[in-house]
Amino acid sequence: MVDQHSADEFVANWRAWHDAHESDRAAPDGFLAITDAHWLTDAPQRFDDVPGAWSTGEAGPVVVLADGETLTIDGRLVTGEHAFGRVVSGAPVRGTWGTGGGTAVVEVANFGGNAVIRPRHPDNPTLVRYTGTPTYAPDESFVVEAVFTPFDEPREVSVDTVVDGLETLFDAPGTVSFDLDGPRRLTAFRDDDGLRLLFTDRTSGVTTYAASRNLHIDAPDADGHVRIDFNRAVNLPCAYTASAMCPLPPAENRLDVAIEAGEMIPR
Repeated sequence: MVDQHSADEFVANWRAWHDAHESDRAAPDGFLAITDAHWLTDAPQRFDDVPGAWSTGEAGPVVVLADGETLTIDGRLVTGEHAFGRVVSGAPVRGTWGTGGGTAVVEVANFGGNAVIRPRHPDNPTLVRYTGTPTYAPDESFVVEAVFTPFDEPREVSVDTVVDGLETLFDAPGTVSFDLDGPRRLTAFRDDDGLRLLFTDRTSGVTTYAASRNLHIDAPDADGHVRIDFNRAVNLPCAYTASAMCPLPPAENRLDVAIEAGEMIPR
């Protein structure tokens, strides 16, 4: 007999989690607010959606602000020329300024050794029009117990991205193995206090986003056991904006099974 209380609690917990995820995604400075991705060169360039003339070189990105232009960076009002120094991949720097539509943000980032800035405006149409992402109904059959097997040494894995010719590096400590309509195994990447799974499956490009889905799982326990809840698989930013540089899953993370759980193709 199905424990209805337990089933209701599972659905309620999933719904609370997904509502919070949607709220974060629709934040005024989130990736839906990105207006463009501007790759920097050694020649100063001005762009319509951010103050200043921007360039980069061996010392890192530089912005030169004209009279009347300002940015606030690390709580400090900046005028004139500002050198960001070497921006570390995965650790972008942000600056803000006021616009008629509210506070705008410029993200200064490093992708694959290339400097890029991505302005974020709270009145960007992609954000303003956003009404939510459809999902499969939460289903406990897509919650599986898995075993984490560490590599002899953590591996630095280079994966392709949705941008042609651009790769990114991930720290892969091991694999997770589980049974879902047969034995399955995924390479896992380090992700803050847990692990990150990038994967595709038989639903990809049919009912779910073709390039990849992303799933955070807790760190394994002392015996290597970890739970994978595919109901919490989410879309990457590239499902919503062409200004994202999302990673693609490695070949071994393309599952030959339909994961009919988690987020679907955005409207």
